[in-house]
Order: sequence, then structure tokens, then C-alpha cells
Amino acid sequence: MYRSIVALLIAVSLAAGCAGSAKLSKKSEEKLASGDAWKAWQLATRALDKEPGNPRAQAAATKAGTAIVQDWQRKIRAYAELDSAKAAAEVLAMTEFRGEAARYATIPMGESWAAEELALRRAGARIHYNLGVEATSAGRPKKACNEFSEARQYVSDYRDVVKREDRAASDAMTHVAVMPFRAMSDDRSFGTELAQAWQDDLVENLAPPTTQFTRVVSSDAVRRSMTLADLDDVSREQAVRLARKAGAERVVWGSVGPVKSSTKLHLFQDNVYRRVVERGPNGSDVVRWVEVPIQVVSRVRDVKVSVDYEVIDTRSGTSVVHRHLDRSSSARVVWTSDRFDGDPSSYVLVSEPLRAANPDRAKEIETRWNDACGAGTTIVQVLEARKNAGSTGRYARQALPRFAAGAAFVFMEDLPPADDLALAALTQSSRSVRDDLVNMDNVDDVDLGVVVPDAATR
Repeated sequence: MYRSIVALLIAVSLAAGCAGSAKLSKKSEEKLASGDAWKAWQLATRALDKEPGNPRAQAAATKAGTAIVQDWQRKIRAYAELDSAKAAAEVLAMTEFRGEAARYATIPMGESWAAEELALRRAGARIHYNLGVEATSAGRPKKACNEFSEARQYVSDYRDVVKREDRAASDAMTHVAVMPFRAMSDDRSFGTELAQAWQDDLVENLAPPTTQFTRVVSSDAVRRSMTLADLDDVSREQAVRLARKAGAERVVWGSVGPVKSSTKLHLFQDNVYRRVVERGPNGSDVVRWVEVPIQVVSRVRDVKVSVDYEVIDTRSGTSVVHRHLDRSSSARVVWTSDRFDGDPSSYVLVSEPLRAANPDRAKEIETRWNDACGAGTTIVQVLEARKNAGSTGRYARQALPRFAAGAAFVFMEDLPPADDLALAALTQSSRSVRDDLVNMDNVDDVDLGVVVPDAATR
């Protein structure tokens, strides 16, 4: 019985598929008859997706595809008389369509088409090849590389296009180094750490296909170009010289202004309430609220810092980008030495009876809590943090990413130093220089206003 039912379901499913395919094939024939070859093609291919090998759907797809190609050929021949570049581009587009259509139908092209297509392809290759040669002579290797690549799309082995494209790509490649920033900080490693953070971000994000011609010099190559003395206070001139020594055509360098910070201390001292459920005399649950004293200390540090950075051409000293960024950061730490019995989730800031009897008092408690611990921070979160914390709440650098990520609070007794918060804020600013490098990736030096001494290219 079970097998009979399964066989019946399969038969019904196949019949439904065939019916759907037949209906789509019929609609395709109607659309083609009305002159809408593209819609006819879509309907026919949908029919074949439903029922591969259906003869009527295959015939409909072949007729629709043939109509599309014939119309395309007429358009290409018309373009060829006026604009051979446009005609050649349409040849590539039609070839792409034919490649995708092959899994549905074999579309006839006509006896003379192969020779026509080859002539148009060679014309397209010649146009882009000549544009590549002109760009090379004009000191635009990036444009040249793109033109030679385009020429290869038409005829892969056209003249010496592969050799020329390789040479242009080599000339167009721009290597970028990030050098330690100058920083007005007591922490002598500040500028080096900021540069390393930016460099790491660029290495991770600037690679094909995001950038075609931009590569970031490795940290090892940068370090090999420097001595310990170079790390102290890198000037603009030193940054350019060291980056050039590391093999870079661009260097990212800048200076960090003084870190401005302010710190506020908050204290919340009151009773919180633990919900205790007990069994009553009649066997039902009875809720009892137990007052528990608590003292929570909160510290908030606000930091403001600015950075000026440049992207500098190392051969000419030209600044191709110069930006000023203002950044701010805030950190809140919450700490309590009190320990609490039971599940943290059984605690509330204001009990239900208190809220019902004295709503003004409840609101006053919640306002003081929000001022101290931050709006949205709950007593349960603080007690969970207390439960999971060790005996000390001393700040460690490993906690910095949590502040950088914008945590509402970190359960800790100490605040991060102002310089650490400033570093976290500036680390995220690497997106700005990343965007700059992406925008310049396909732009040649001469179009950026860079004049390289004694250079025939770039």
C-alpha cells in the first residue's frame, strides 16, 4: 500500500511538471510570434528547467535564441559601419549570451558569421592595443594595463599584448608602507602601535579584487628598513626615506595630537531586591522580597584625540592625500566588592511592591542607577559580571578590544589609561586611509599630480 501511494505521488508530480513545461512552451511560442524574442527565451528556458529534454521546450528555446542572435547580428553589422569599437563590444556581449545559452539550445550562427566575428574581434583588439601603447607613452601604466587586458578579451594572442600587459602591470604596481606616527604621548610606543594596527587592517583588506595595483608592504620589510633609533620620533622626511628603503612607492605617515580626557566618578548605594519563592502552608508558591544592600562604583572616561595623516609619494615627496580626523571614545567601568547569594536573575533594582506603593521612589532609584551604570545596564548584568569576575578588577591591556567595540560597561575596578582609549579610537580610523588607497588604485601618478624625477613611466 505504501509503495503504491509513493508511486502515485511521483506520477502526479511528474504530470504536474510536464503540464507546467507545456504551458510555458506554449507561452514562449506566443511571445515569439508577437515579436518579443527575449521573453520567449525566458519562458522556454524556464520550461527546460522544469523538464530538461522536453522537445517542445527545446524547439521553442532554439527558435527564440535564433531570433535573438539574428537581431544581434543585424545590430552589430550596423554598428560596424559607424563604430567598430562598439560593434566589437557587442560581439563579446553576444558571445557571452551564446555561452550561457548552450546548455539549453544550439543556436545557428550562419555560414559567414565566423569570419565577420574574427574581423570585428581583431578590430576591437587593435583599438585597445593602440590605446594601451598611447597610455604607456604618456606615463599611464595603469590605464595601459587595463587597455591591454581589454585587447586580450577580443584576441587572446594579439601581437605582443601579453608581454606588454605584464610590463604595464609591473610598472603600475604601487607598494604602500605604513610608518610609525608621531604622537604627543608619554607612551613612546603609541605611534608604532597605531601604525601597526593600520598596517594590519590594510594587509587584510587591500587585495584583489578590492585593489588591482595596490599592495601593502609587509611588517617585516618595514622593520628591516628601520633601526631602534628610528622608532623614537619618525619625521616626515625619515618616513619617506625608510619607506623608499623598504621598496615602497607610497608611505602612510602622520601625527597624533594631544589626548584630551575627562573622568567622572559615580556611586550607587542603596538596597536591591531578591525575589524568593517559597512553598506556602496550603502548598501554593509564595513570593517574598528580600532587601540586600549594594554599593556600586562607576567610572567614566571620555577621550578626544585628532590625527593628521598623509599618503606620500616616496620618489617625489608629493602628498597625494592629506586628511585631518577628530575622534572620540568613552569607557565605563563598573565595580562592586559585594557578593550575592543565589541566582543573579532573581535580583531586581526595584521590587514590585515598592513600585506599586511608591512610584516616585522607584523612579528616583532607577535614575540614580542609570547615572551610575548607564542606561540599559541592568542589575542582573552587573551581578552576573560580579559572579564571573576574579578577586581583582585591575585593568589589563587585553580588555581594550571590549572598550573599542563599544561595550556598555566593563566590569573592572580600573579605567583604561587615556592613551589606550585614544589608540582604540584611532585604530578604527584605518578605514579612512583604506578608502583613499582604494580610490587611487586605478589612477595613474600623472593624474594624481605626481611628477616622478627621471621616470619614463608611472
